[in-house]
Amino acid sequence: MLYPTITEAQRMERLTSRTGRIRMVLDTDTFNEIDDQFAVVYALQSPERLQVEAFYAAPFFNDLSTGPKDGMEKSYHELHKILKLMGRTDIPIYKGSDAYLPGSEAPVESEAARNLVERAMASSPEDPLYVVAIGAITNVASAILMEPRIIANIVIVWLGGHALHWHNTQEFNLEQDIPAARIILDSGVPLVLIPCMGVASHLKTTLSEMRDFVKESGVIGEYLYETYRQVHPDHYAYSRVIWDISTIAYLVNERSTPSVLLPSPIVSEEARWSQDPSRHLIRYVTYIDRDGVFRDLFQKLSKGAN
Repeated sequence: MLYPTITEAQRMERLTSRTGRIRMVLDTDTFNEIDDQFAVVYALQSPERLQVEAFYAAPFFNDLSTGPKDGMEKSYHELHKILKLMGRTDIPIYKGSDAYLPGSEAPVESEAARNLVERAMASSPEDPLYVVAIGAITNVASAILMEPRIIANIVIVWLGGHALHWHNTQEFNLEQDIPAARIILDSGVPLVLIPCMGVASHLKTTLSEMRDFVKESGVIGEYLYETYRQVHPDHYAYSRVIWDISTIAYLVNERSTPSVLLPSPIVSEEARWSQDPSRHLIRYVTYIDRDGVFRDLFQKLSKGAN
């Protein structure tokens, strides 16, 4: 597959901090875990920085689904549930891929992929669309295959894989659809990569924090609290990672998610990283200020309840 070429200077310009509001879409396997719900709410509670234009339901396959299509459908309904609880009827939700990519050149057609192409083509390099992905990146890779020119008009922020120093990158979002991950890493699209283990894994919280700082934050706060409470039978000395809010934190306040520029890594079929210094650059988040991120989230939930 030949992708449109953007220069390294153009790519670096896209990966430089922007002021003002950012236009974004959120691609999420919302029913897969409890962290997607927090990311959805965090994005919607950050209107000073984020203009959320659409939600895309991503496929997933684990104990909570019978296959990628079922996972996508459940995520689609979970998105509707969250927006209804928040009284939001202004943001469209699109169904995504019902299967993973069959190879490196065949997209999976879906409402989400088609809508992403439309929005990206209506954008520009000067005002790019930020594509925030917190699941298997099938929808986004499909959109690139359907219309490679969107590479010039988007910036992808993806929670995928583990840290480059980790012994493997057998992480749920990446490992579900390695062909899709390779498209994102190989195409030259401006990419902010946030690793799971070693970086986003700092974002742990507890039931006590949920009770003190989330539960009383209106209907959606009660929902997030109950979602957290029910996910584990014993909360004594227990904490849980809310991985997906890392992507929203990066967009809302980059100081809480310091990053570097480095060559886009290569992922093997066995989900292991390798590096080639001649490859194009991406932005790679190296650390997350856990306290700063949760402080911002809790404060925004509290304001939303007032």
